[in-house]
Amino acid sequence: MLKIGVFGVGHLGKFHLNNWKEIPGVEIVGFFDPHDQTALEVADKYQLPRFLDPDALMDACDAIDVVAPTNFHFEWCEKAIKKAKHVFVEKPLANTMEEARQLVKLAAESGIKFQVGHVERFNPAFLAVKDLDLKPMFIEVHRLAQFNPRGTEVSVILDLMIHDIDIILSIVKSDVKSISASGVGVMTETPDIANVRIEFHNGCVANLTSSRISMKKMRKMRLFQKDAYIGIDFLNKKSEIIKLKEPGDSNVFAFDIETQAGKKTIAISNPQVPEVNAIKMELEEFKNAILHNTRTLVSEMDGLMAMDVAHQILEKIGNNVITR
Repeated sequence: MLKIGVFGVGHLGKFHLNNWKEIPGVEIVGFFDPHDQTALEVADKYQLPRFLDPDALMDACDAIDVVAPTNFHFEWCEKAIKKAKHVFVEKPLANTMEEARQLVKLAAESGIKFQVGHVERFNPAFLAVKDLDLKPMFIEVHRLAQFNPRGTEVSVILDLMIHDIDIILSIVKSDVKSISASGVGVMTETPDIANVRIEFHNGCVANLTSSRISMKKMRKMRLFQKDAYIGIDFLNKKSEIIKLKEPGDSNVFAFDIETQAGKKTIAISNPQVPEVNAIKMELEEFKNAILHNTRTLVSEMDGLMAMDVAHQILEKIGNNVITR
């Protein structure tokens, strides 16, 4: 039985509690949360003990799950690693690059399992296409959300765009060559809307737009590569593939077009999207990595690389961001 302690039981923390309770072989030892009202409600609803001392909770666990504001990540992760406890922490990995690098160093030295909660890696729409031969040369992303005060302790880059940065870095097998970015602070003192262009050494270009002040929600990624277009709708959990038809293609809608090179047959398909709970799946993978001594699917190094690009973006925006 893997003993888990949850740190932070706010909006997202409650989702984690619900999913941990459904995973076999896991015991939730208790939780730590400094907010009395939230803690009382959670203790009553989930019938779980509230720990007032984070060290005591860590000592009673095999692993911790940090679902708290980013400024608490380093403190709790560092303590847990030094106690040889496995760590799951929500994105972003840490509040600063220095903190992130220190956590990566400590994790490597301790040999514990460390996973970062980039949950979009487990989104059914992405799972439906991730094993294809993805070699995009142009990527376009729109991640738009309505304003919510929750999560605004960090910029829209670290709050929303970092999901897409992580996905792109997992797909594009090349180092970043250059970054250009602009951002505007409308409701907060940090960028609430931003547009970013990332160029890679292999020639791939990614254009990302993220906003947390939009009238509608959107979470779409479009991949363009030789002879193919792949669309991923993270919000509605749908995927689409448009490409030149090949022998053996089945379950596709096909039509012919005339080009200068002659007639081409275009095939449109919607790959089967697995029915999975992304949060539950990422937590299960964390559990399995511990029990089977395998690499976590989104490691601390993955979290560090996504943070590195995010902070480069913030540096590019720099003093040009317009605040209210």
